[in-house]
Amino acid sequence: MTKSDQTSQASHERAQQAPKAKAERPQDRPERVYAFIDSQNLNVSVQKFGWKIDWQKFRKWLGDTHGVTKAYMFIGYIPENESLYEQMHEAGYAVVLKPTFDMTRPRPELASEESVVPGKETVAGNSRQDKPDEKEKKPVKGNIDAELVLWAMKEMSNYDKAIIVSGDGDFYCLVEYLVEKKRLLKLLTPTSHYSSLYNRYDEYVERLDNSKHELRYHDFRKRK
Repeated sequence: MTKSDQTSQASHERAQQAPKAKAERPQDRPERVYAFIDSQNLNVSVQKFGWKIDWQKFRKWLGDTHGVTKAYMFIGYIPENESLYEQMHEAGYAVVLKPTFDMTRPRPELASEESVVPGKETVAGNSRQDKPDEKEKKPVKGNIDAELVLWAMKEMSNYDKAIIVSGDGDFYCLVEYLVEKKRLLKLLTPTSHYSSLYNRYDEYVERLDNSKHELRYHDFRKRK
């Protein structure tokens, strides 16, 4: 083997041993930003301050302001709200539904343990005297926390940055993990009333009520 061949072989071996460069996002590909929205926290929080979110405006705002390419909306499923879910889908959201629990329904395991209270006749766990009005709005529970965290994790290979829309401290561990991985773009809180756990991540926090004039829903039918 000539000296030239030996030099070429040595260079080839060094190239093979050199650590591979970390794969980076191609410069010609736009950044993929996914939003994960806690609809209940967002909805309830802004309504406490007397306004409602216009979901179509919000989806456009996410795209225009933060470059969101896909927005997951997590909602507790209520059969009579089918038209709302369809509107969400048409507005550009990927809707993830969570079964809800009707809190007015008697629990079977407790029905047999109920005793008859004087003045009330109880049948199959329901009091005839206190039977709720059929037209009354029933309280329901549909916690979507686990679904939001699950989707944020399983979709991680598909996005470059994530936006969490909630002020609920239950997502603290998710936010902490995304920050550690340098994947959190923003934590969008509905108002100034959000979990104190997020104080350490103040640089990521953006309040949606500061954009109220852009995101507010106006019901023109109420105007005379």
